[in-house]
Amino acid sequence: MQAGTASPGPLSARSQGRAGLSGAKPLDAAPGRPYGASMLAYLSRRLISLVLSLAVASAVIFLVVEVAPGDPASYMLGINAQPETLAALREELGLDLPKWQRYLAWTTGMLTGDFGTSYTYRAPVAEIIGERLWISLPLALFALALSILLAFPAGLIAAATRGRAPDLGVMAFSQLGVAIPNFWFAMLLVLGFAITWRIFPSGGFPGWEDPLQALRALTLPAVALALPQAAILARVLRSSLIDALGEDYIRTARAKGLTRTQTLWRHGVRNALIPVLTIIGLQFSFLIAGGIIIEQVFYLPGLGRLIFQAISQRDLIVVESTVMLLVFAVILVNFLTDLAYALADPRLRHR
Repeated sequence: MQAGTASPGPLSARSQGRAGLSGAKPLDAAPGRPYGASMLAYLSRRLISLVLSLAVASAVIFLVVEVAPGDPASYMLGINAQPETLAALREELGLDLPKWQRYLAWTTGMLTGDFGTSYTYRAPVAEIIGERLWISLPLALFALALSILLAFPAGLIAAATRGRAPDLGVMAFSQLGVAIPNFWFAMLLVLGFAITWRIFPSGGFPGWEDPLQALRALTLPAVALALPQAAILARVLRSSLIDALGEDYIRTARAKGLTRTQTLWRHGVRNALIPVLTIIGLQFSFLIAGGIIIEQVFYLPGLGRLIFQAISQRDLIVVESTVMLLVFAVILVNFLTDLAYALADPRLRHR
């Protein structure tokens, strides 16, 4: 129980009585089902929503990619290709089939782990994505870790010194971080740390055979991605902490003799984390799916650069499968975030 929580008084009893007469239950009341049953029902609803979201996303992705102008076979053979050669290649790639058959073949294949064969690389799409994922996923995790390491101290300092110089400084730097485009900041990092001081490489990826060199290659891209995310997270944490510090249980804790710092850490931070978790989940999804420009700046062979190359080469199956994988990652992260909320706040399981 948090500090300052009082036992139900007459007003609370009257409110619960009115809720009982109307047939509704207050959010903090027991819904009449055990914990396991309510959690299972909530999990089932969220899983159904996840499956429906994936189905709709797959249909939208397929339709958008398929209606884009350009023929993969014509791109691969050139403008002077003979009609017979084009027809043979289209049949080999399965492009002569009706679109609904291609959609069903693509979706059923993904369910079994078969993403098809790349038109350009003539290799399984799953293997190509797997190779690129080992760059994009560590980059997203690296950037998210830097974002949290920068944002949490800044948000805590700003909330603890509201209206004073440290708070104003944090807010000014966070506003600057939000305003600066990350690709422009990435070029400044290359100019300063790669060209002028030669501390980090300016681009490329040496592979994971030498983890230290691999992390050096990912450092500047991770910093470029982390800066705007850290600025957003710091502002959200500051606002959430300021709201939490104005609650009655905080004043009660201070009245019981806790210092401002003790109150902030014992009660304020813990109760301010729910909106922060929302932002972290959204940021992780963005960092996985939104690093296309940064990967182009640093010549990183990740998923973002793979999508860019596949679009320019009209490699439809690679575009569809890679985008679908990124959509799945975003939906899965949101699902796990909702699940974490339900574990932390029992009221959400009964809504």
